[in-house]
Amino acid sequence: MEHRALVLRTRPAEVRAAVLVLHGGRADGLGVVKPWHPAAVRMRPFRRAIERAVQGRAVAVGEVRYRHRGWNGSRADAAQDAAAALEELEAALGPVPVVLVGHSMGGRAALRVAGHPAVDSVVALAPWCPEGEPVAHLAGRRVVVLHSDRDGVTDPEGSWEFALRARARGARVCRLVVAGSDHAMLRRAGDWHKATTRLVRGLLGLADLPQDVADALDEGDRGAGGLKLALGPAREPGPVPAP
Repeated sequence: MEHRALVLRTRPAEVRAAVLVLHGGRADGLGVVKPWHPAAVRMRPFRRAIERAVQGRAVAVGEVRYRHRGWNGSRADAAQDAAAALEELEAALGPVPVVLVGHSMGGRAALRVAGHPAVDSVVALAPWCPEGEPVAHLAGRRVVVLHSDRDGVTDPEGSWEFALRARARGARVCRLVVAGSDHAMLRRAGDWHKATTRLVRGLLGLADLPQDVADALDEGDRGAGGLKLALGPAREPGPVPAP
């Protein structure tokens, strides 16, 4: 049966933008992804929070379905599936701007395909950013990275170096340090969920971005400003302004 990479969870009658959620995986693994795998389960609260945050707005929310559990070296299977999902999304909804939200391997996949014409912004959660990961295609894109300083799975220094290189090549980058958390985003889970939702709303233009994030995204290539911002305890988002 033909693999369908896109799963649309919410599709309003009128769609002006979309959010795609990409869960994590493994460095290597050709096994089939199951919905009960921990990496997939972990992103459900994020997806549901985003759905609630955009309810009543012309925003579709979907997920990327992977063929395999692993990235698998030069095959970059997760990135291939993410690219396919973007093509399927455009075929279904037309050319609407897309915000990608990816965790770990899903963060790497989101960053890898962000040069697609539909992609406006990326929110990368504890992304896997190995040395030499390409960045030139991110020129002009808004990229917000959240990473724990105690992540023992994906290297926080890797996402720091990635952010520096991406900014130098023209990406609009902000990086938030989630102090004391972990790779699975279970410690300080509420802060991860609320911050991600607030960022998505801001990137979609449904609310203001946090001022420090907005300032960092406007830094251009001026050094490292805004790439080691501390994520404080998240407050409940305010009301969504009327269109």
